[in-house]
Amino acid sequence: MSPTLEQRVAARLRADLGVSLTSFERLPGGHSGLTFRAETSGESYVVKAVPEGSKPIGRHDMLRQARIMQVLAHTPVPVPHIAVVDSDEPAWFAMELVVGESLEPVLDDPAVAADLAAARMRRAAQLLPALHAVDPADISVPALTPAEELARWARTLGAVPPELVAGGDRLLALLQRRIPEPMTPGLVHGDYRLGNIISAGPEPVALIDWEIWSMGDPRVELGWFHVFADGSNFPEVGREVPGLPSAAELLDIYCAGGPTLAEQTWFDALGRLKMAAIMGHNLRRHREGRHHDPDQEKLPATITRLIETGTALLAA
Repeated sequence: MSPTLEQRVAARLRADLGVSLTSFERLPGGHSGLTFRAETSGESYVVKAVPEGSKPIGRHDMLRQARIMQVLAHTPVPVPHIAVVDSDEPAWFAMELVVGESLEPVLDDPAVAADLAAARMRRAAQLLPALHAVDPADISVPALTPAEELARWARTLGAVPPELVAGGDRLLALLQRRIPEPMTPGLVHGDYRLGNIISAGPEPVALIDWEIWSMGDPRVELGWFHVFADGSNFPEVGREVPGLPSAAELLDIYCAGGPTLAEQTWFDALGRLKMAAIMGHNLRRHREGRHHDPDQEKLPATITRLIETGTALLAA
């Protein structure tokens, strides 16, 4: 009989780190494999593993996640320390458990104090250029152009019944009307926001959840980050937080007095299209009975708002 994941983790922690596993609990949430909290006779760890029977591709590619975090360990970008990597199938890795909060101020509970939320968002904007400047060295991945990014999300939007994303076709047409020229690609996280940054007070201490990192246009990442700077984008599912920096201020912080990024407004609109398409997809899955979650019925107002504000950015 093959050893269980817990047995494998216990054996490697003992052999590699000289510690004994004392508890192994699955953590809730997430769609990128299995996540566990491992307590030991020494430090505490988070273990991420490919689910039994799943292929190690996409969000389930644990070795890819571990590899980029190992690259970033030698950069100004804070990431959890990778303690053990086991490439035997199903693959898994163990990383240090970083203490702090990873809360999205406009969406998550408990609510973050407004001044602290604003400070965290400004610090995240200061950190982002360091990420985009990282050279992944021998890790070679293709970079998506703005046109390819838009085509990708057009497909997602197209798979959602039109009545769930009313007006999405007009926003898509506006985006397609004038697609910006690509700029030099950088390393992008893919879901850069405060919900994926562990903070200690206002300071970012670990950027987590590296399932969809890639090389890409940095403005795509900024456009996504900017969506979460305005709680009015999320009626019925979020909250407005007074004093959060505007998208314009975050862009100024990112550029740090240097040349501004061309056509960032287009990418801000793309960020809204992306979120609307994702939420429309989730609402569709709920209504079709593929993933029962009554909270998805709160999404229509937010989808409408995202499409309307994205359209307004380009129609002005």
